[in-house]
Amino acid sequence: MENKEMRLLLAEDDDKLRKELGKFFSMHGYETEEITDYEHMEEEILKARGQLLLLDMNLPFLDGKYLCSQLRKKTSLPVIIMTSQNTEMDELLSMNCGADDFIPKPFNPQILLAHVEAVLKRAYGKHQEGEEVDCGSFLLNVSKGVVQSQGKEIELTKNENRILYCLGKNRGKVVSRDDLINDLWDSELFVDDNTLTVNMTRLRGKLEELGISQVIHTKRGQGYWLE
Repeated sequence: MENKEMRLLLAEDDDKLRKELGKFFSMHGYETEEITDYEHMEEEILKARGQLLLLDMNLPFLDGKYLCSQLRKKTSLPVIIMTSQNTEMDELLSMNCGADDFIPKPFNPQILLAHVEAVLKRAYGKHQEGEEVDCGSFLLNVSKGVVQSQGKEIELTKNENRILYCLGKNRGKVVSRDDLINDLWDSELFVDDNTLTVNMTRLRGKLEELGISQVIHTKRGQGYWLE
């Protein structure tokens, strides 16, 4: 994965911070694009076609969590929410609206860079192009990030895609919560049990939208398995 192929979208209303982030990521080989049309933020983000969005939670005219949830209806673009509201509830709400990661302000730019690289690795660096996983009653198209069943399909977030990939590759076997967390984030520092639970609940809900129910089972005290 070459940095020069990756465009980061910066949705941050603090002009000084946004400019500093642009310079910092450019120094590390990333292309950046500033998204500053706050009244048309969703349209601008979709039009920019970046590989990752750095999203401030508090923007003029709209709430970052709401924007993230709206984007999730149309794209699986990885999103990292940045916010000075850094309680556990804020982190949980961010993940629940579809964010891939969460980082509190103020932050060390090197820590933010590590988060960005971890999310990009999960999103673009672990699957072979065109890879598909037979999950029994449905097919997971890994490269597209969609579940396909009986001529219908539904798009997954990067986290949901990775969770289902891990369960599908180990179909019929229990995958522990710790193994899922490590596979998703490479380090437990990036996630907690609540975040995994939110992602799993959202994934089950999407499968049910396709008429696929009760295929992901919970093994109490051990983890999850896909039948």
